[in-house]
Amino acid sequence: MRSDDIKKGYTRTPHRSLLRATGLRDEDFNKPFIGIANSFIEIIPGHFFLDKYSKILKDEIRKNGCIPFEFNCIGVDDGIAMGHGGMLYSLPSREIIANSVETVMNAHCLDALVCMPNCDKIVPGMLMGALRVNVPTIFISGGPMAAGVGLHGEALDLNSAFEAVGAYETNQIDEKELKHIECNACPGGGSCSGMFTANSMNTLCEAMGIALKGNGTILALTKEREELIRAAARRICQIALDERYKIRNIINAKSIHNAMVVDMAMGGSSNTILHMLAISREAGAPLDIAKLNDISRSVPHIAKIAPSLQTVHMEDIERAGGLSAVINEIAKFDSSLLNLDALNIEGQTILERIKDADIKDNQVIRTVDNAYSKVGGLAILFGNLAEQGCVIKTAGIVGSRQFSGKAVCFNSQDEAIEGISSGKVTKGDVVVLRYEGPKGGPGMQEMLSPTSLIMGRGLGADVALITDGRFSGATRGLSIGHVSPEAAEGGMIGLLEDGDIIDIDVDNYSINVRLSDEEIAARKAKWQYAGKVVNSRWLRQYQKLVTNASNGAILEA
Repeated sequence: MRSDDIKKGYTRTPHRSLLRATGLRDEDFNKPFIGIANSFIEIIPGHFFLDKYSKILKDEIRKNGCIPFEFNCIGVDDGIAMGHGGMLYSLPSREIIANSVETVMNAHCLDALVCMPNCDKIVPGMLMGALRVNVPTIFISGGPMAAGVGLHGEALDLNSAFEAVGAYETNQIDEKELKHIECNACPGGGSCSGMFTANSMNTLCEAMGIALKGNGTILALTKEREELIRAAARRICQIALDERYKIRNIINAKSIHNAMVVDMAMGGSSNTILHMLAISREAGAPLDIAKLNDISRSVPHIAKIAPSLQTVHMEDIERAGGLSAVINEIAKFDSSLLNLDALNIEGQTILERIKDADIKDNQVIRTVDNAYSKVGGLAILFGNLAEQGCVIKTAGIVGSRQFSGKAVCFNSQDEAIEGISSGKVTKGDVVVLRYEGPKGGPGMQEMLSPTSLIMGRGLGADVALITDGRFSGATRGLSIGHVSPEAAEGGMIGLLEDGDIIDIDVDNYSINVRLSDEEIAARKAKWQYAGKVVNSRWLRQYQKLVTNASNGAILEA
């Protein structure tokens, strides 16, 4: 056992003495030691109940002959951190989480790992850390939140609350409805109910085979979720000493490709591109961002989920057959699109997992013949405005997929919020929101507030937004993020001026500004960094090490 390094032989007498202080007895030193990376934190709706879930998990692990050792990772709630300086810490928290998992697991030589994440950066952070450790690993998330219900019987979610602010400012709703949305958009525990970043990543864990069937769609705080936790505990004890189930044998080039196919079929959060670029590098199978469009061109978009379709949430996907039904429908369309022989943590191939899956509601999960689009729900655009690429959630586009307009430039999210709220942005404009990338932010803030204001003010089909920052998975509209190179490294987005004409063509995967090479060269020659002063010691460290979004915003010394 890996853990023999801390528990076997007379030289480990001091180590065993310390372990006995935690309650271990003679017979326990012959059992596998299982690390439990728990992201319990009381301020995040998807996490405040994970302490109770970990008790269920640990009890089942003990019943099955192993010793659990729980440790905790930090978490940032992106919704609460949104729209103020707290969001600067969100993406950097991914690196703290990854480093924490690596540190605890390797410092104590634990044999296997169960990761219990749920929201935002916590899932990819744990994946990155687990890949560095490379022991048998299972991911079991806390599960998605149920959708809320509005005054008129409509489904609500977190995005409803953000968009309600703009609707209230323009007198589309009154104070009573605003308060109702506030109180009902997030009705209970779980990761926010749509295909936002958290549920996108939990779904991709299932698609990659590192989580049990149902991980992405079974609701939080249900008996079904508790049984899934017990099943994960039983399974980790079965495979704790089996090298076939080391995480790098599960997450590899085959399963990463499968994840991106599923992402395109379901129109996941644009953040999945950022995180999968980072995860793939940790797995030793780096994604080429330019090749993601090849997947997008081939994979029909068959499931629209909030925010792309406000009437459908994760609970509806579960009711309609779950992720397996989505994968099976794509496999029936063209089995070559997927690596169906990829191994999952349950000991099956993906083909074996999905073979009995059927679509139970074809209004929620469509057949390929009735797909929302013949191409996937995410795309990478290239051009003189984004030489290294940028990302758009095509599933969330409202209006035309081609757009030309005049640039209205803002050098921070705060400037953009003030400009949009004051009416500076009008029909036909392209909002340019820059110096918010990994280096420039620093930390690449999510931009749900500006995009929600645009939607709430009724401009969703008439205004585009581009940024070197990123978007919440709740974002919809013609919103383009991750522009690389970013402004802080002298990218074209930092050279734009008010009134420049920007051309966006999603179907041709292009984004360009109408400037001559000579004009661009002249602007580069006189460009000076317009970024903000960073007071935080941690964020200054991050800023010095972080790469741009097209490299997954990973840290490189």
